[in-house]
Amino acid sequence: MFGIQNYLSFIVAILIFQLIPGPGTIAILNATAKNGVRAGMGAVLGTLAGDLIYMVAAVAGLAAVMQANPMLFNAMQWFGAAYLCWMGLQLLRTRFGDPEKKLETKQSGWVYFRQAFAVSLTNPKVILFFVAFFPLFLRADASSTTLAAMMAHVTLLSLIYQVALVLIGNWAARRLESVPSLRQWATRVAGVALIGFGIKLALNNR
Repeated sequence: MFGIQNYLSFIVAILIFQLIPGPGTIAILNATAKNGVRAGMGAVLGTLAGDLIYMVAAVAGLAAVMQANPMLFNAMQWFGAAYLCWMGLQLLRTRFGDPEKKLETKQSGWVYFRQAFAVSLTNPKVILFFVAFFPLFLRADASSTTLAAMMAHVTLLSLIYQVALVLIGNWAARRLESVPSLRQWATRVAGVALIGFGIKLALNNR
């Protein structure tokens, strides 16, 4: 279907990929917990925009260029690791129970779009994933239309999953509003997770 071989396996692989938590998932849940559905949707769009750029770049052969220039690849990895750790530290420093502080941290969906977009773009391994992933489901006579269909499938399924993530996350966040200790615990866990992703990326870059 759509020129994609093993179509059902292709769909299942995309869904499995989405279910694996990563920095983008943390960014979406963090935005939703802080400022609700609108902020969460901003983070979703930022993540999708970053992934789309990498998909297009993978198809255009940018991955080969990055592999031929290890210094560029390493620089992006180090920048990505530092950015994730910085975001994690910001979460760990979040204070609770201070109404004025809560008002100060109220931000628009555009802010979270930019944060999620940066998180997505600072993970250059995504492009290598798409380079390895797409050929598995391409026929020998595949055209550019097939590649476009594959990118559309990834984007659409990612959107559906991440919107569901926002709605569930928002529901959970509203339940936690009356229990400050749980909110604080969840925020700390998100912060540690982001720092963990950053450290893991840095170690892989050694």
